[in-house]
Amino acid sequence: MTGFAFTATAQQSKRRTVSLGGSATCVPALTIANIDDMNFGKIQSGSTLGTVILTPAGTRTSTGGVTLPAISGTVSDASFSVTGNPSSTYAITLPTTNFILSDGYGHSMIVNAFKSTPSGTGTLTSGCAQTLTVGATLNVAAGQVSGVYINNTGFNVTIIYN
Repeated sequence: MTGFAFTATAQQSKRRTVSLGGSATCVPALTIANIDDMNFGKIQSGSTLGTVILTPAGTRTSTGGVTLPAISGTVSDASFSVTGNPSSTYAITLPTTNFILSDGYGHSMIVNAFKSTPSGTGTLTSGCAQTLTVGATLNVAAGQVSGVYINNTGFNVTIIYN
């Protein structure tokens, strides 16, 4: 009888399987709602151009030929309610272009240089809400025609979670 030789080799599998968990956190949507519109109040133009600077705190100052009368009328910064996930931060983007206030009779003034409080980034610290206020600069021409000047289109303030 002839003999047969067999060789057997055992090899461990190089494949490994591991289980892992998964999770997700669903946060409330970040929202912004208008509380008050911006209003520069009553102004008087002079013989030279000037500006009215309205701060995000609702105070105003004038430069150049603009006078602020003692009876100021309604003066207010623009204010917004921001709500979302508690303790989250959000980025604030303000307009970078000029906006036009018009009296409806062909006369206009430019609003620009928007500023906000908070500035750049906000934090939802009071539970899940924060008030965002915005001011800007009103550019007044020399001898600006008297009248009520408004902007019917509004301006956009954009917020996004960081």
